[in-house]
Amino acid sequence: MNELILETIDLKKGFYHGSIRIDVLKGINLSLNSGDKVAIVGASGTGKSTLLHIIGTLDHPTSGKVLIRNRDVAKLNESELSGLRNELIGFVFQFHHLLPELSALENVMLPGMIKGIEPEKLRQRALFLLNAVGLAQRVEHKPGELSGGEQQRVAIARALIMNPKLLLCDEITGNLDQETGWNVFELLQKIATEHGTSIIFVTHDSELAGRFPRKYQLNEGVLGAA
Repeated sequence: MNELILETIDLKKGFYHGSIRIDVLKGINLSLNSGDKVAIVGASGTGKSTLLHIIGTLDHPTSGKVLIRNRDVAKLNESELSGLRNELIGFVFQFHHLLPELSALENVMLPGMIKGIEPEKLRQRALFLLNAVGLAQRVEHKPGELSGGEQQRVAIARALIMNPKLLLCDEITGNLDQETGWNVFELLQKIATEHGTSIIFVTHDSELAGRFPRKYQLNEGVLGAA
């Protein structure tokens, strides 16, 4: 039985530039069941990252609703939102946000450490994920010792450590070579199938987006079939 993981209802976001209102999102309706894999394509500045930040509870819409497992996130306090992010949502954005003083392994383990998961169990899963993204030989290296592409792969492994029900990916293959990018794509597909993880994958790469079962175009604030 498919569980409804995410629903956005008439989601709108606007900004004011001086006295001029700029509408970035104009009524986004989107739903994902467990295991759904969705790609969203669009030019830079069309609001793709804004949409992900709102879905991930890092930003607020001007109007409309975001429901995660049928819970209206607008009604949750900051402590509840923090718990929801850590337990249900995995983030991989354009900027890695790795802690420079920690090794790759420690960065991947961090969300589980915050949650209080047994250290050895957590370590083994982190090692498995780092191996899966091609970094088995780099686990003790700190971010400053890794390339940009390697740092991105650490961020992907970290996002998967808690077996999130919803994984949000913002241009995550942009800094990776083509072969590594396809390997990451295959890993995400495998994770979604095995664990019922729902994925929203924002990219400018139409070829990669075309490999997803569902593909949308975000254009002038409107989400439509691509």
